[in-house]
Amino acid sequence: MNTVDDNEKVTDVHEQTFPQTEAAEKSFSDEANHETPLNYQDDTIAATTDGSSLTPSKEGVEEKPKKLCGYLYKLGMKGPLKAWKYRFFSYDDMKCNLLYYRIATDVCALGSIDLHAATFHFDVEAEEGIFEIKTPTKPYILKAINKHARMYWLQQLQRKRWEYCNNPSKIQTECIMSSDVHDREGSLHFGDGDFLSPVTTPTDVVGKMVALMPAPQESTSLQNISLKHPWKEIQNTVRNMCGSKPTQAISRSVFHFEESEQVSAEVTTKQFGKMSPSLNFARKARKQNGGFSSNLENISSDKLDNPQLQIQALTEELKSQKDLVKLLHRTLESAQEEKRVCAEYLSAPEEKDRLELIRHKVRQIEDLRQRVEVLQQEKQDLEQCVSLKDFHIEELKEHVQLLMEKNSAKQLVIMKQNEQLLSQMDLDNTTSSGMDTLHGQYRKIDSLMDDINAYKTQNRFLNSEIHQVTQLWRNTAEKETALLMKCSYIEARNCQLESKYLILLRKLQEVLPYLDADYCEVIKRLIEDALQSDIKTPLQPSNVHFSPISEYDDYGFMIIPEYELEHLKLLAKIQALEIRSNKLLTHDVVDKPLRIKWNSLEELSYSTDLKNLVRCGIPTEHRKRVWKWLTCQRINFSANHYKDLLKKCESAQHPATQQIELDIHRTLTNNKHFNSPTSEFIQKLRRVLFAYSWQNPTIGYCQGLNRLAALALLVLEDEESAFYCLADIVENIMPTEYYSNNLSGSQVDQRVFKDLLSEKLPRLTAHFEQYKIDLSLITFNWFLVVFVDSLVSDILLKVWDAFLYEGTKVGNSFQHKHR
Repeated sequence: MNTVDDNEKVTDVHEQTFPQTEAAEKSFSDEANHETPLNYQDDTIAATTDGSSLTPSKEGVEEKPKKLCGYLYKLGMKGPLKAWKYRFFSYDDMKCNLLYYRIATDVCALGSIDLHAATFHFDVEAEEGIFEIKTPTKPYILKAINKHARMYWLQQLQRKRWEYCNNPSKIQTECIMSSDVHDREGSLHFGDGDFLSPVTTPTDVVGKMVALMPAPQESTSLQNISLKHPWKEIQNTVRNMCGSKPTQAISRSVFHFEESEQVSAEVTTKQFGKMSPSLNFARKARKQNGGFSSNLENISSDKLDNPQLQIQALTEELKSQKDLVKLLHRTLESAQEEKRVCAEYLSAPEEKDRLELIRHKVRQIEDLRQRVEVLQQEKQDLEQCVSLKDFHIEELKEHVQLLMEKNSAKQLVIMKQNEQLLSQMDLDNTTSSGMDTLHGQYRKIDSLMDDINAYKTQNRFLNSEIHQVTQLWRNTAEKETALLMKCSYIEARNCQLESKYLILLRKLQEVLPYLDADYCEVIKRLIEDALQSDIKTPLQPSNVHFSPISEYDDYGFMIIPEYELEHLKLLAKIQALEIRSNKLLTHDVVDKPLRIKWNSLEELSYSTDLKNLVRCGIPTEHRKRVWKWLTCQRINFSANHYKDLLKKCESAQHPATQQIELDIHRTLTNNKHFNSPTSEFIQKLRRVLFAYSWQNPTIGYCQGLNRLAALALLVLEDEESAFYCLADIVENIMPTEYYSNNLSGSQVDQRVFKDLLSEKLPRLTAHFEQYKIDLSLITFNWFLVVFVDSLVSDILLKVWDAFLYEGTKVGNSFQHKHR
């Protein structure tokens, strides 16, 4: 009982004296439970070869990237005399710039090289160590001390450029359909592929250790001083001179490393030593083991003398400290568990509770024993498996040894044969000149082999550069596509809002007579401002791949009608805004997938897929090809048939010539290609109609043929193809006698349509009959010119696409739907 009281007193004193250390001890014990306390990585010490901090990092904590810096020669590109300047280069992670200084201790950089859009290259035939960085503004020629250092710089610059360009925190684009782009960005890795294996770090010329060493004699010579930046040279010289004084007001170089982190770590260790006995015990154990911090101080004093010995000593010290920390944490775990069990046992109020605790511990011991048996059985199974693996490894080793013996035997045979060949050649070539020639050829072969290896290395690097630049270009293209889609969506929404605003102004315009004079003036001013703003072209140049809405479409049809009345002008602008909004919204959703399908069609043939595509509308770039193909499938003329008809028109005049001349200037007045009498399309249309009047003397010419030929000319552009298309429509697609003198086929079509209308729409037919309206007065021209004058150009061309593919049933079905 006295022991118990003493323990309770010690516990109370500990809780009263150190109440603020509970969180620290809890954190310390939690780290012990996860078996990761101060578990230092072995490669941390290896990283110190390039000047990184000697403080070991915890396992699981992301290691800071190595600093890319070192001395290189830079070729001066300005002036009549080009000379190599010895410069200290350092990579800036924030801006993806390669800064260069005269010496490592300089504060102001002499210049920088922008790497995010640069490409890297080196020539095998150039001087050793030379490579080139090409930026959009100018090229930079640099030189390393050897090939190994050059390849290391090139690979590291490639990696830095890739990391900067694919950093998701650099640009965060909030696009409508760009989520897949960001998903792909998250899975990107360094894009050098398997072209070139990583080059080891040349620690003697690259890294922070180089910055800590004294400046080389080449960098301090007068020839190395930059005459282009005299003010920066003066600033750096003054700061370097003031840097030796014990003042902290003077700025130091970016490559000057202070020991503030180590001092703060020692202060923190002292504080925790005063707070927790367990941490005091750990600190005392570290002192007994030799003291890691004292060793660091002893080593850092002569770190420039022998860095290899320093690395070896630090590695051994780190291993011993890791083993000691693991042992201390196991001891701490067992002590804490024992303390907790004793506290529960002593806190039990009755003997039954204590007995129950003992029974519970007995059950736990039994469970642990069973688990130990299971683990022992698993251990035996694993040992058997390991023995089998070892046996298999031995067999493989024997097989490899056999292969190596066979290889060595073959090499011996080859060597003997080479010796025999050389001896035979010596016998044949007794003169010394022959031997010299042979040795010269061997030297030439060796030189050529070296050149081959150098070109292979250059080829692998260039392949990796092409691969990475291509990947960066693809990522940029995906981001650009997403931004363009967002831009088109925002512009479409803007058009919709502006259209709603104009509709509101039009509504207010209708009620102007009922408003006060002040309100009328304001509304009129708003309407004038809205009409003065031009919506036919964007205010700023746009890089969107679709063409902006203008007065005319791709075939010259007027989209925005010209009205003289003010309220009709407002209506025309509303219509133009709605057309633009629809174009913007359907460009990527509807038009782009259809274009992809049309682009995949190489050869045209009648099929269900082609029929469905034609019904959706043929894109402008494919319509000419498809119409020509459809015409050639149904019509067959000789090669010079159209030219012969033109010659006949020149020699004789057809009776329908006068009627053609009267109608030709009334053709498609809403199309800009037929507005002028001197237009090229007017002349083509005249020749097509004259030729067809001689092609079909029975019909000669009928009013309406001019519109059919004009639309064929607009799409096919070639007058001969338009002539064949006109002949195909009149003679193959449309019914017989449709364009005859009495138009009997057209009249039959009107009767059939009238019966169909009375059957499908009896109320509408009764309404027409009540007011004695002859429906043929409205619909006769629709059928005669295949809706050329009655539909807007977008719908008209889609109807004609299906009309040329499927025939007259398209016109009838459209007529029924239109009604």
